[in-house]
Amino acid sequence: MAQAVVDVAETLQALPDWSAAPGDRPAIRRKLVFADFNAAFGFMTRVALMADKMDHHPEWSNVYNRVEVLLTTHDAGGVTQLDLKMARFIDEAAKALGGE
Repeated sequence: MAQAVVDVAETLQALPDWSAAPGDRPAIRRKLVFADFNAAFGFMTRVALMADKMDHHPEWSNVYNRVEVLLTTHDAGGVTQLDLKMARFIDEAAKALGGE
């Protein structure tokens, strides 16, 4: 089932730790810092397991204790409820593992 695109500004009101991604495509992003690489990798593992369950995968990068996450729904051409659901899960996982 195709996902409807939602307004990025509206979405960000519900996600205070996220921001609009720079560039031409509608996307949201969050930068996280953890205590160490192990905590960052643990966070990424939790998110990866949920991403497979949702069949909705983030774009991300990791350098030691830092993780940058970008969410957009490629086949919808923007941010959808899937991204909002994933962002909320990411916020919970980050909090559980001490990410800021």
